[in-house]
Amino acid sequence: MNTSVDQPKTAFEIIKAIGWKAWLRFAAFTLLFPMISFIAAGRLDWVWGWVYVGIVVSFTFVSRIIVIRTNPDLIAERAQFLEREDVKGWDRLILFFLLLIGPLAMMIVAGLDERFGWSPRISVTLRVVALVVIVLGFAVSTWAMAVNRYFSAVVRIQKDRGQTVVTDGPYRFVRHPSYATGIVSSLMIPILLGSLWALIPCGLVAVVTVIRTALEDKTLLEELDGYKEYAAGVRYRLLPGVW
Repeated sequence: MNTSVDQPKTAFEIIKAIGWKAWLRFAAFTLLFPMISFIAAGRLDWVWGWVYVGIVVSFTFVSRIIVIRTNPDLIAERAQFLEREDVKGWDRLILFFLLLIGPLAMMIVAGLDERFGWSPRISVTLRVVALVVIVLGFAVSTWAMAVNRYFSAVVRIQKDRGQTVVTDGPYRFVRHPSYATGIVSSLMIPILLGSLWALIPCGLVAVVTVIRTALEDKTLLEELDGYKEYAAGVRYRLLPGVW
C-alpha cells in the first residue's frame, strides 16, 4: 500500500491552504480577461459580449462550488498547477496557447469584428443555438470535474494523490469528455458573438486540443495503471464511432 499518498482534506482546509494570491489570480483571470473583447470592440453596450461573459463567469464559479463540495482537494490541485514539477514539457507549451494566446486572440478578433463589422450578420436563432451548445458543453465539463478528483489543469500522473482510472459519469462514453465538449463549445463562441473571423483562432484552439488529447491519452496508456483496460472498453477518445 502506498502510504505517501496525500489524503483528501476538508473544503475549508483546502480553501485556506491555497492562499489569497491564488484566489486573486483566479478571480482576475475569470472576471477581467473576458473584458478584453469589450476593449477591442470599443464599447460596453455589446449585448452578446455580456452574454458570453455571463456564461463564462457563472459556470466557472458554479463548477468550483460543485467541486469544493464533491472533490475539495481538486481545487488545490488546479490552483497550484503552475508550481507542479512533474508536468510534461510539451503540455506547458500547449497550455500557454490554450489558456492565454488562443482565448486572447479570439476575444480581440471578435471585439474588432464587432467594432468594424467584418462578418455578415448572424441571426438571433443561430446565436441562441450556439448559446445552448456552449451551456451544454460547460455542463458536461462540470460533470466531468465532479466525478473525477484527478481533473488536473495539467497533464501529469498524480502519484502524490494516488491517481486511479475514472470510469463514472461522462467517462463511460468517451475517454476525454471535457475536451470533446470543449472543442465544440469553442467553435460555437464565434457564432454567439457574431464573428466568423473569430473562428480562425477558435479553430486553432480546437486543433491544438485534439493534439493535446492524443498526447495525454498516450501518456495515460503508458503510465497510469488500469488505463489500458479502460481504453479497451471505452474505445473512443473524443467522438464515438470516429476517434
